[in-house]
Amino acid sequence: MENEKIIIRPLLTEKSYSGIANKVYSFIVAKDAGKIQIKNAVEQLFNVKVAKVNTCIIKGHKKTQNTKAGRTVGKTSDYKKAIVTLTPDSKTIAFFDSLS
Repeated sequence: MENEKIIIRPLLTEKSYSGIANKVYSFIVAKDAGKIQIKNAVEQLFNVKVAKVNTCIIKGHKKTQNTKAGRTVGKTSDYKKAIVTLTPDSKTIAFFDSLS
């Protein structure tokens, strides 16, 4: 699998902003990607050294909407989140530097 297809996009939440100072970054990744593939993709895309990778699958939430025709029920999609910790001697990721 290609590196660009493994890392889908960065995850920008209040909790992920607090980890930027400690070189901890969050990404939404492909569901079938393993920790080793995620580590290699981050190292090659951003030219950094990764210390560890934690992953979890986030289940989608139920959504309801009341309309004139009645109530419709839906669900947001599931996704996989990767929390990447860089080594202390590694440089930071430039994209996240502008956010903190």
